[in-house]
Amino acid sequence: MKANQVKLYLFDEGLTDAWHPFALTRPCGELRFGDSLLRERLETFVGRSVTASLSRSWLTAFREPGAPPIVSRDAELPEPASQPGSVDRLFLSSRFVPARGARWATPSTGGSQLLVSGGEPVGAWIPDGGESPEPAWFDRPRQLPTSGELELEGSLLSHVWDLIGENPEQLAMDLASGPSSPLPPGTHQIGEGRVFLAEGVTVEPGVVFDTRHGSIRLEAGVEVRAGARLSGPLHAGPGSRLLGGAYECLAAGPMSYLRGEIEECIVIGHSNKAHDGFLGHAMLGRWVNLGALTTNSDLKNNYGPVRLGGPEGEVETGLVKLGCLIGDHVKSAIGTMINTGTVVGAGANLFGDEKPPKWIPPFAWGHAPAAPAYARDRFLDTAATVLGRRGLEADSQVREWLGACWDHARGEKSG
Repeated sequence: MKANQVKLYLFDEGLTDAWHPFALTRPCGELRFGDSLLRERLETFVGRSVTASLSRSWLTAFREPGAPPIVSRDAELPEPASQPGSVDRLFLSSRFVPARGARWATPSTGGSQLLVSGGEPVGAWIPDGGESPEPAWFDRPRQLPTSGELELEGSLLSHVWDLIGENPEQLAMDLASGPSSPLPPGTHQIGEGRVFLAEGVTVEPGVVFDTRHGSIRLEAGVEVRAGARLSGPLHAGPGSRLLGGAYECLAAGPMSYLRGEIEECIVIGHSNKAHDGFLGHAMLGRWVNLGALTTNSDLKNNYGPVRLGGPEGEVETGLVKLGCLIGDHVKSAIGTMINTGTVVGAGANLFGDEKPPKWIPPFAWGHAPAAPAYARDRFLDTAATVLGRRGLEADSQVREWLGACWDHARGEKSG
């Protein structure tokens, strides 16, 4: 008997709308955690590509290489054509992290199933002929009129700062197995962990690989300059450049250009920190450019738990070390000093005589309390220039997506 086709859908729950600053410009499946995007991790778990992501209404024009189409979470999903034995649907929360080595298995029992992990809903299995959940269900998953529950092995990310707090352990697990590569001439290794160098990796003499606390994997075309010290667990995506300095527990996506002292950080990709300065316990979106000597604090002077900035005030994180969260397309002036627990909204430009506050609104032009908005057309033109410098085109759909984010953030349109 031929198996049904399975369509995989991810959905952003309502609570992820508060995952500032990243929720404004991207579905949460396109956030990096460990060596993968959350979406890529779920695709590996299920063994197929995502058909669509259900997310915030203003993100329907979201476009990045490899990302699936975005459907408004508030809209009714079209039901598959009524053909016996045709399409089963699997819905998974984008904040669900499957356990290492876990794989999806189609339920053997008939009927729809509520999917849970640790007692919390994480998705739904709807066999052919079943009705998709109502839009409100994706905002807050709960019990369905199902024939049962199916437990999935894994965990849920509860807060945006969990991406940083739980990343070292996840990254170490992701890199724990696999092949090793011979070290290039003139380089040195400390520890017994793995060092894997993909095709086209260039490592200059004098580089140190410290694998005592985790393995290191450099993807195709990565360049490592002399004077760099790489401490695992560490993963650098294709085309990245490690330009010199100390890198410890780094998860960097494609074409990340990084220099200086970088500790326990995530870079989604295509961002630039090409000069000296400290970046610690931080997360950068895509297309960020940090000016020379931009530095953040990740530890309070009294060693107490960090409060994270946000549009509705500061919130407790329980983390003793937490630096900054910097949204897509943020730029900083040379010498910018960023306080512990700072959130920088997407598209903001940081410059001014004062230290930035702990919450900088999206598309702020400067970080003074009364900073004006970065003009919409000027922002879009700059974004197009930046993408072009990495060989990508900001076509009409990219401009529609980023323009919709500007409109939503600045209250020009409802969404």
